[in-house]
Amino acid sequence: MPESTFAGLPADHVAGARVALIGAPHGSPYEPGVASHAAGGPAALRRGSQLFAKQLTQFDFDIGGVLRAGCVVDRGDLSLDLADGAGNRARITREIRAVLEAGMVPVVLGGDDSVPIPVFAAYEGRGPITMVQIDAHVDWGDEILGNRFGYGSPMRRASEMPWFSGMVQVGMRGLGSGTEDQHDAARAWGSRIFTMHDVRRHGVAAALDDVPDGDFFVTIDFDGMDPAVMPAVNMPTTGGLSYQDVLDLLHRVASKGRIVGATLVEFVPERDDLHGLAATTAARVALSTIGLIAR
Repeated sequence: MPESTFAGLPADHVAGARVALIGAPHGSPYEPGVASHAAGGPAALRRGSQLFAKQLTQFDFDIGGVLRAGCVVDRGDLSLDLADGAGNRARITREIRAVLEAGMVPVVLGGDDSVPIPVFAAYEGRGPITMVQIDAHVDWGDEILGNRFGYGSPMRRASEMPWFSGMVQVGMRGLGSGTEDQHDAARAWGSRIFTMHDVRRHGVAAALDDVPDGDFFVTIDFDGMDPAVMPAVNMPTTGGLSYQDVLDLLHRVASKGRIVGATLVEFVPERDDLHGLAATTAARVALSTIGLIAR
């Protein structure tokens, strides 16, 4: 268990809990034995959440109600090995399956963007699920530096899992998304890439227009947000979603069905300001996600 749980939420073994928060600082590293840029993310988000930890009984305008803290447990960080990507994937998948089998919805704090891949794997047999990704990049790399499970490949790996029946990718912009063939592969598979040009032209909620109601998995890479409000990322890219944009998209997803899981990744504590404002913003995104699931 963490020294301080996220926002003071209960630790494990709370009867009737509907959402389980789990930290996963390591995934499948490109350099085995070297911690990723985002390994400190789960701890940073827990620290950032302490600013509002004593306010959870108050009305929360961001979720339209009061979060009932007893509905959520913080299971702490998984014991992972930064030198063992395959072992990390197995442990993450095993934990998420256990949470799902217990009737709870997992919300995972990473770690870099390799962490979601084994989370996705745990949903085998639970489809059809529509993937909703917030990111500056499409993440459709097949193999990078000899690694098929690194932080440049989560959406490509998700596309190979038949329980994911659709994909909406929101916030793409600038450079860093790889070669044109990766974008072509995403569109050929059927992914709807909703760029920041689309967001500003049509509004962020329009990303879900024509997407069938049903079950949704939400994965948030914090570099999908504007670095003016979220500088603590590895690849800051000019422009991006505001906190309100992210919130509006989450509400749109929740209005169309169930959020059956979420990952929030790529937070780099060393790039936050001295007051930890980005960590608090990221923690608010996590809390709003939890709140919309729990309600």
